[in-house]
Amino acid sequence: MVGEEAVEAEGEETVQAEVEEMGLDLEVDEVEVEAEVEDEDEAEAMGLRSPDRSVPPPSTQVTKVEDLFQKSLSSDGSLGLGDLRLDATFPQRPGYGTKGQKVILWTNYFEMTPRPDLVLYRYHVSVSPAAVGKKLSQIIRLLLASSDYNQFQDDIVTDFKSTLVSRRRLSPDPAGSKIPYRVEGEDDPRTGATNYQVRVEETGTLTVSDLTDYLNSTNLNTTYADKLPMLQALNIFLGHYAKSSPAIATIGSSKSFSLAQDSPKWDLGAGLTALRGFFSSVRVATCRILVNVNVSHGAFYDAGPLDRLIQSYGSAHQYSRPKLQSFLKGVRVRTTHLGEKKNKAGEVIPRVKTIFGLANKNDGNRLDHPPRVKEFGAGPKDVEFWLNDSSGAPSSSSAGQASGTPAGKKKGKGKKAGESKSGESSRGSGQNVAQGGRYISVYDFFRSVHGRTIANPNLPVVNVGNRDNPSYLPAEVCFVMPGQTSRSKLEPDQTAKMIKFAVRRPWENANSIIQEGVRTVGLLPQENVYMNRFGVSVTARLITVPGRVLTQPGIRYRQDKAAEVRSGSWDMRGIKFNTGASLRSWTYLMISMAGFENADAFDQASLKSSVNQFHQFFQTIGITAAPPMPGPRILVNGPDDVQIENALKNASGIPGHTKLVLIILPVAHTLLYNRIKHIGDVKLGIHTICVVGSKFAKLQPQYFANVALKFNLKLGGTNHLVDSQKLGIINEDKTMVVGIDVTHPSPGSASNAPSVAGMVASVNRWLGQWPADLRIQESRVEMVAELDSMLKSRLLLWQTQGSHKVFPENILVYRDGVSEGQYSTVLEKELPLLRKACAELYPAADTKKGLPNITIIIVGKRHHTRFYPTTTSDADRSSNPRNGTVVDRGVTETRNWDFFLQSHTALQGTARPAHYYIILDEIFTKRKVPPQYQNTADVLEDLTHSMCYLFGRATKAVSICPPAYYADIVCERARCYLSGLFDAMTPSGTPAQSVAGEEDRPPVARGEDVLIHRNLRNTMFYV
Repeated sequence: MVGEEAVEAEGEETVQAEVEEMGLDLEVDEVEVEAEVEDEDEAEAMGLRSPDRSVPPPSTQVTKVEDLFQKSLSSDGSLGLGDLRLDATFPQRPGYGTKGQKVILWTNYFEMTPRPDLVLYRYHVSVSPAAVGKKLSQIIRLLLASSDYNQFQDDIVTDFKSTLVSRRRLSPDPAGSKIPYRVEGEDDPRTGATNYQVRVEETGTLTVSDLTDYLNSTNLNTTYADKLPMLQALNIFLGHYAKSSPAIATIGSSKSFSLAQDSPKWDLGAGLTALRGFFSSVRVATCRILVNVNVSHGAFYDAGPLDRLIQSYGSAHQYSRPKLQSFLKGVRVRTTHLGEKKNKAGEVIPRVKTIFGLANKNDGNRLDHPPRVKEFGAGPKDVEFWLNDSSGAPSSSSAGQASGTPAGKKKGKGKKAGESKSGESSRGSGQNVAQGGRYISVYDFFRSVHGRTIANPNLPVVNVGNRDNPSYLPAEVCFVMPGQTSRSKLEPDQTAKMIKFAVRRPWENANSIIQEGVRTVGLLPQENVYMNRFGVSVTARLITVPGRVLTQPGIRYRQDKAAEVRSGSWDMRGIKFNTGASLRSWTYLMISMAGFENADAFDQASLKSSVNQFHQFFQTIGITAAPPMPGPRILVNGPDDVQIENALKNASGIPGHTKLVLIILPVAHTLLYNRIKHIGDVKLGIHTICVVGSKFAKLQPQYFANVALKFNLKLGGTNHLVDSQKLGIINEDKTMVVGIDVTHPSPGSASNAPSVAGMVASVNRWLGQWPADLRIQESRVEMVAELDSMLKSRLLLWQTQGSHKVFPENILVYRDGVSEGQYSTVLEKELPLLRKACAELYPAADTKKGLPNITIIIVGKRHHTRFYPTTTSDADRSSNPRNGTVVDRGVTETRNWDFFLQSHTALQGTARPAHYYIILDEIFTKRKVPPQYQNTADVLEDLTHSMCYLFGRATKAVSICPPAYYADIVCERARCYLSGLFDAMTPSGTPAQSVAGEEDRPPVARGEDVLIHRNLRNTMFYV
């Protein structure tokens, strides 16, 4: 299929980027690899039928309340929608969609029913001195076991951070409780243990019936101020089971992973294992409280001997000490060189330490006798510490600290500054040393004190203390504790393995949720005793909801020729681009790289011949291009080789003002690609398109078409259109569509890596060209700081590039990447900047009329709602709902305006619908509903669906609306320019090491680092 390879590449890139960005916590659902329902058993399993083979209908009560609410909403036609709400923050739902073929779908929600008279009391917990992480969790456990709260243990659930939720009112002491800290399993606090003052303060009373009354009400003015606190309390109730179960590992507040031997897992290599677990969250919808459960995947450290973990990781990363330190930091290990310690119940108390890092020359440099470390990451023979007296006890620069101490020894106290805070190791080789002491290596210390010869002294020791007071252990006396999630960025081969493990058919995921998920997240009363104690029940099977399959739009090419669309996909055989670009001067460049010489697919003659065939293909697809200027082959030593920039400079200086260079790479190499894009886009202002030589050499029309799609877009062409009547208001040429996204540092990024905001916008009604703007901003800040200037630049392009005499009457914004808790923040911070930009550009006459009208729609991709067909006739070839499936009932709230849309076909894996939530509407509800639609909801759903067919880089409908998709892509391009910050720990991007082994901070990002060259600034340089 001509152009289909573009689709496949797009799908795989999307999944890989998502996996790498999330690093450890992976919701990988789909890749673009064809698969079909293979037999009747799979088709039957896909239906998720009940034991009696029935599919329950969607709740009639929910439908009744939804319809009654809409009826009351429209009963007074004299009032505007915003006037009908006393607490109007977001626009009211203008109705439920009616267009499309009706279907019934399973969805991954269970109905939760709390006892009607259940009252929850909420308490805030404060701890002094401050504690975090596992220590804070243990303090709260000790609090609940204390005499003040022991009688309430069956009544209290907690997030083990800052909140208690009780079904009985507590009477906390205003002065707080004194909690001496002790390690889990110990009977008594250690000598000198910290005493924590823990205060518990009541923050509210929550009555469940108030929530259910609100959800069932059809009164427009009914409000419930405690909805968010109640949801938080219910989620704390739900999460308590997993967080208090030793056999379950948790990530954040909502993901649970069984550590049982038979739990699904996959070896990722390099010291990591993938586990399959479950996300769970309490949500509210019309008439009911729901629990959303979805399959989730996480990367965990391999439990077992630390030396084995180090060997596994090191062999995959050229034994890089900086990368190893980053990988190990924060890992909890159990020491194995000392005798067992048991509590009164006969239970073994593990000696657990947390790895701070590797040995460093700066360790303990303020101590009287700092350790002697030969080099960063040194082994036990090359790390020495001070033995301070003839007893053989280490000083403050000690090895082993408590871990290196025979049972029964305690830490020395009351020493002057710079002396030992450990002093645990008893008699050893220093027993006849003068009182002044001497230095001894970690290797000799363990041989003399513990009678243990370190088997592999070349492995680095680990520091389980801190930088000021280090404490060293050889790797072979440490055992990595199970259930520890990794925050490191996955390598490409690990990403591929994770995808292989995570991508499963929809019915497989659904059955995992039903059979394993409910147990892991604690929805079964026989597993979770708190269900019965609190009087909460959950349905045994997934709920069903009504959906509709929208009609796909027609696709138009040159001379209004229609493409045949099937399942949201089409090909370009015998078809030319709607508007083909012209290319007067272009060339090519073949890059060979040291270490990849065997990957070269061409000699000079065959390269020229292949590029000429590609040029001939342009004529068949509608691009007018002059023959390419002959290009060179260069051999480079790596991505940083100066020859790359020189070759591109030479190409850009060819007479005729070369606009584009086709670059043939030996392999897909991320760092090489990043360098090329930075040089071309930012430095020289010349378009670059990279292809892999082995693929290009096959001379396949499918691959040529994939590359040509990018050629045409970069050069200002329009690849295809959709039927104009499907674009509604856009077709009037008075509406500019805008996409906004922000990308943030990911695992492996430098500590000073910034966030980058990207904006794209249409220039006319054809929606074929989307020039972009990029801005650097404060790290991990989602709200766009320079939104006003970014929008002004797009509005000016609307006039110039779009040939409009006036600015658009309407601005339709698709905002990507915003979490539910930030919806209001968009209106508070970003909307004023949009209005400011318009006020500075629009004529006073327009602003007096209230122009432009602005609508903002949040596009959600990282939610956990999934839908499954109930019959094979409603399923596509991969057992997913058919593309165009929209759901706006059953799992939504009637007071909100949102909908789920699965616009694409996922050929393998479980399709993830996009979630569209309207937070501001000044466009659609003001207009008369066109005769082909029943209401405004139909209008927006159909428009959004039709736009999903206008992604120019593929010949199929994509999963999210193109403005949001393009904004995401341009943000990813910015990461290429800032590769030294975003990929700080990649092999060639590894920061230089100081003598102490510390990372040198990469340079701070500047605005000009993402400032596109003026030659390309108004183009789709990023596709």
